[in-house]
Amino acid sequence: MPSAIPQNGSALHEEPKPWDPDHLRTRFVQALSEMYRTEVPLYGKLVDVVNQVDTTTLQSRGQSLNDLPSRFQLERHGAIRLGTQQEMRMISRLFAVMGMFPVGYYDLKMVGFPLHGTAFRPQTEESLRKNPFRVFTTVLRPDLISSPKVREMATSILSTRQLFSSRLIELIDQAETSALANLTAEDANNLIIESLKIFKWHSRSSVPLETYLTLKKEHPMVADIVCFPSAHINHLTPRTLDIDAVQAGMISQGLPAKDRIEGPPKRKCEILLRQTSFKALEERVSFAGDADHAIDGTHTARFGEVEQRGAAVTRKGRELYDALLAKAVGRSEKEDKDSDKVLKEVFAEYPDDWEVLRKEGLVYFRYRVAEDKAPVAGTHKLEGSVHINKLLKEGVVTCEPITYEDFLPFSAAGIFTSNLGGEKDGGTERKLQRTEEESKRSRVQLEGLLGRKIPSEIDLYDELQTDSVKECQALLGLSEIVLGA
Repeated sequence: MPSAIPQNGSALHEEPKPWDPDHLRTRFVQALSEMYRTEVPLYGKLVDVVNQVDTTTLQSRGQSLNDLPSRFQLERHGAIRLGTQQEMRMISRLFAVMGMFPVGYYDLKMVGFPLHGTAFRPQTEESLRKNPFRVFTTVLRPDLISSPKVREMATSILSTRQLFSSRLIELIDQAETSALANLTAEDANNLIIESLKIFKWHSRSSVPLETYLTLKKEHPMVADIVCFPSAHINHLTPRTLDIDAVQAGMISQGLPAKDRIEGPPKRKCEILLRQTSFKALEERVSFAGDADHAIDGTHTARFGEVEQRGAAVTRKGRELYDALLAKAVGRSEKEDKDSDKVLKEVFAEYPDDWEVLRKEGLVYFRYRVAEDKAPVAGTHKLEGSVHINKLLKEGVVTCEPITYEDFLPFSAAGIFTSNLGGEKDGGTERKLQRTEEESKRSRVQLEGLLGRKIPSEIDLYDELQTDSVKECQALLGLSEIVLGA
């Protein structure tokens, strides 16, 4: 059974058009990475550690970085926090121009943050293969700020912020209403330049220090969102083949690494997502003072993160994962044991063999007809219904796990919480609790704001697997390929 890393299937392609969404997305993430490397030099150091680890890992397999799929080294995810519904609506339009659409709903009220959001990313197999850039995008929910005074203060400040330049809005309008062929390469360049301004860090706050401290006391994330003129990206995450080695490498390089890796324990068959980070920088900030005199202070928000992605799990697989995670957390708290040790012990119940994971319906797979088994058109056909296990056993069909492209709320919360600066005892954090019904209502609200349904990531993986089975059926001339028992 193959690993969750697909083989490199690169081929010669035509020169992409300037306004091709996949090409725009790739240009944007490359520019964003360069900007973030300049702003946060430790990010560059982290990328170097990742490259060193991946090179060593591949050498142990008799491979090199050139053997990885082209998407792997390009792959990044970012995260931004927006302040208003208008900003969320506009960022959705911008990301759509880059071929990125909302997937999955994340109610961060469940982890004590007055935010909710979604992940903007490509949805099709082809676009994911070219560049799976994803942005975890959340928006402030003023209704979850417990203090009426702070709520009014935050909404008043945000009402005057202009996050999107008039030129960027004009370009988005053009992209949506014009034939893309009418837009020039210079227009595409301008779109990248103007978009970067949204994600850029500003060391000068748009509010006085007293206001910043008031908002920070209520909740650090409220201050981070409200007090700056941009929605500065707070991390940009490369993907690695061995996150445990990267964690050790960060420590050896003197990076202020997080204490533990978030997500499932290390396994032979990696599932979902494992993440770690170096702790957020304490950055110098100038706050507005009397008579235009700036007051010096600090702010903590931006950090370096790295991830290792495994296989996408089915609904059954996710239910098992969530149940085991809850069991591990409960045991750690009750027995006062090392959480990583308990997690590993508990997750021994989760199968760690690709064939077992496939047969038990815990992981999604991409099925393909073996190159030497595809029938020549018009020569013969296989008729009727055949079980997938028979086709796999005979070597007619091959499969590989589908990569998990999304996020884990508790893992994200663990990263964010470890990087929040200052006090975390504000009234908002204490009072945030979630019910399932409330989460459903807030999801509908976000969908109304975006003007579209937010698909479940599990439904999209199911669709990818189903489409691959149908493709095999068509190539083999079968009426049905059976997956279940």
